[in-house]
Amino acid sequence: MTGARLVTVQDLSVAFRQGGKDSLAVDRVSFEIHRGETLALVGESGSGKSVTALSLVRLLNYPAAHHPGGSILFEGEPGPVDILKAEEAMLRKIRGNAISMVFQEPMTSLNPLHTIERQIGEILSLHRGLSGEAARRRILDLLNKVGIRDPESRLGAYPHELSGGQRQRVMIAMALANEPDLLIADEPTTALDVTVQAKILDLLRDLQRETGMAMLFITHDLGIVRRIAHRVAIMRRGQIVEQGVVDDVFSGPKHPYTQALLAAEPKGEPAMPHGEAPVVVEVRDLKVHFPIRTGLMKRVTGHVKAVDGINLTIRAGETLGIVGESGSGKTTLGQAILRLIRSEGAIRVLGRDVQGVGFKAMRPMRRDMQIVFQDPYGSLSPRMSVAEIVAEGLHIQQPGLSDEAARGIVARALHDVGLDPAAMDRYPHEFSGGQRQRIAIARAMALDPKFVVLDEPTSALDMSVQAQIVDLLRELQVKRKLAYLFISHDLKVVRALSSHVIVMQNGQVVEQGPAAELFARPRTEYTRTLFAAALHR
Repeated sequence: MTGARLVTVQDLSVAFRQGGKDSLAVDRVSFEIHRGETLALVGESGSGKSVTALSLVRLLNYPAAHHPGGSILFEGEPGPVDILKAEEAMLRKIRGNAISMVFQEPMTSLNPLHTIERQIGEILSLHRGLSGEAARRRILDLLNKVGIRDPESRLGAYPHELSGGQRQRVMIAMALANEPDLLIADEPTTALDVTVQAKILDLLRDLQRETGMAMLFITHDLGIVRRIAHRVAIMRRGQIVEQGVVDDVFSGPKHPYTQALLAAEPKGEPAMPHGEAPVVVEVRDLKVHFPIRTGLMKRVTGHVKAVDGINLTIRAGETLGIVGESGSGKTTLGQAILRLIRSEGAIRVLGRDVQGVGFKAMRPMRRDMQIVFQDPYGSLSPRMSVAEIVAEGLHIQQPGLSDEAARGIVARALHDVGLDPAAMDRYPHEFSGGQRQRIAIARAMALDPKFVVLDEPTSALDMSVQAQIVDLLRELQVKRKLAYLFISHDLKVVRALSSHVIVMQNGQVVEQGPAAELFARPRTEYTRTLFAAALHR
């Protein structure tokens, strides 16, 4: 049961000024959020969801961004206020206290120079005056609630020492620290594995019941909308095309776009490699152990076994899917195979031993080994244009390549991933999250590699574009006989793309086999729990 009205957005418009011209990103949007209610804002990348959410706390890039019209009435603490007209002093009281926000990309939101304890403690100190042991107890309580294992050992950790999912959980803990009236959650579970995702959603609902907190929940995952939201608003091209109670909208969608969105899901069968296809990647007894240093002298007192004795083989035209909870070692495994981090064990790529190869000798081999990272915000340089980003590897591998030839290759790569080649001279910040991930895929494909590590490549994409990217990756794989190592917590995408699957837990393989067989008859309890959380919500 929801309570009194907390937020009223009326005819909100947002425009961005560039080169003397205005571009309308949000066009006369109206909605309400009540206390204790969750409103889900759903739509494809670039539809205006995040811009709308950032307007609620005036965090857009002003004055380049401006509001041609509309109002945002917030009726929480410290009292009724029109956000668009509020003074900066009033906004400081509201931000992080009455209204908190969880951003989509934790690596750009967490300070890389400060420990987790310091970052959460700063919020408690600023808004609640907590310090010392009281602050520490509250920090541990928050980390426990969001599912951080052994939180005391993580207090002194820096963001780069945590997995993507762990970083996002820290962000959620920070946002919940002051028990806000309104939590704006911008894709808050994108980086989380499905089992933790379920726990986080349950946690948010529990906190909502306890505190009466309202949520504006931005997501492209319609399964999450069904699970957590009371009402849903569907956005397309800056406008809300349909809104209402979740069950009503999902059971009887009226707008064609809503109907298409509900029908979108990765489909098709994974490419099946020929039994005699050449082996592209072979790994034997691969280990990555990170030292644990304690005490004043920082002596090594143990090791975190991130990857502990993995064996795998990938043939040309085959996709090996790697699934498991955050922190299970999936990304570490991919980075170790590409020699981006140190490891022990045998690694052969295209018949060559890459484990003992020096940095200089390794460089020409990297053309055949590419990676698409999980975080397009952190992996694309904000100082380089799209053309420069995609062509960077080309110029390194082919020093004599002309700029004209490079732009031709860039144009083809952008076209292949569904982006307009005419936009190649724009910069990453001018694209949505999903568009940035497509740029990252284009950068990898421009070098015509033989082996690609795909680390959550669809996690930032809305469902309709997810399906398109899966089709694209499958098409490229068949055409170029590519070998993929596909890392994901989205098992629907894994099932559509992977011919073979490995399930990882705590750095080890707990189960593996042909994808169809594994999805039909998982043998271990861990795999059954993982699949149930992902496929049956």
